[in-house]
Amino acid sequence: MKKLTALLLAGAMALSLTACGGGGGSSTSTPSTSTPDASTSTPSSSADTSAYDSLDSVSLILADSAAPGAAGAVFDELIAEKAAEITGGKLEIQTYINGELGADVDLLRQMQSGDIDMVGSQIAALVSFCPELAIFDLPMVFAPYTGDQIETVLNGDSETRAALDTAFENANWHLLGFLQNATYRLTTANTNLQTLADFEGLMIRTMENTNHMAFWEAIGAAPTPMAWNEVYFALQSGNIEAEENAADTIVGANLNEVQDYLACTNHILYVNQISINKDSWDSLDPAYQEALQEAVNQAIDEMRVQLVDIDTQNKETLQEGGMTLIEYEPEFFEEVLAVPGVQDLYASINEDTNGLAQTLQDELAAAAGN
Repeated sequence: MKKLTALLLAGAMALSLTACGGGGGSSTSTPSTSTPDASTSTPSSSADTSAYDSLDSVSLILADSAAPGAAGAVFDELIAEKAAEITGGKLEIQTYINGELGADVDLLRQMQSGDIDMVGSQIAALVSFCPELAIFDLPMVFAPYTGDQIETVLNGDSETRAALDTAFENANWHLLGFLQNATYRLTTANTNLQTLADFEGLMIRTMENTNHMAFWEAIGAAPTPMAWNEVYFALQSGNIEAEENAADTIVGANLNEVQDYLACTNHILYVNQISINKDSWDSLDPAYQEALQEAVNQAIDEMRVQLVDIDTQNKETLQEGGMTLIEYEPEFFEEVLAVPGVQDLYASINEDTNGLAQTLQDELAAAAGN
């Protein structure tokens, strides 16, 4: 029933990319001209899959708005491949990417209701479902730390991860893991953003996330939520002056054609989550639960290295396309974090998350040995 529902939804929605650039569920989409084609994996013949011989085959649907080739989409497909290898094809994951089954918020609602099983996405769209995830909106909170240090907190045995597990359960989801490696959302602009003062009055497109908008307002910019498919033309026409996104999304949208500068503001961690409907998870045989979690863990391990390479390569591509890269000394980040409005935002998020924001900061510092 779930598979049939999802396929019907796919034909009806025909949504295009919202992915990394969209977020927040506010973006509109242009119609897709193709019928969704679920990707499935062929199991490896070398794996010992005998533990699953007596179990009935299971098929799960995993949906994402990430574009083909984007880190999130590659991550989803790698999970499906690993699950098939581990179980000899007995646990099949059909992947629907590129917004084929809906934008991020649509997908999350469908997973919450059980119409689809799994969703991969960035974090911003989840905050309205799980207020605790606002900790990812803390500006530049992850910027001083390495990928390994962040990994210890987000995927390790930490108070932060335990609280996030509970938050997902409360939303009728089960959290399987986070994919990150200390790469970030960047800022593109036609203004040479060398100092904090250069952000004053900057008309920047953001996701429709109140915390994100509050940050930009605090440093003097003028945030403007806008559908992702409108951003290129708005930049080209000068209706907005800047936007913020991960490097792979900036490349995919060819924003180097309409933006001069690529500023490494590192304000939001580029992180993807993977989760499953709680009832779907609970209905899996424990052997399949273990296999799925192992598939996610293996995919995270493999993809983390690729994330750094993807980020580096895309920054190089954007520079080759004519953009000037701006990097900042630690003093710049310290100046931003000292802005009263930014400090107020930290306090507000900490209150909204019942102290989890402070727990995250404490555990990151501990992971770094501070």
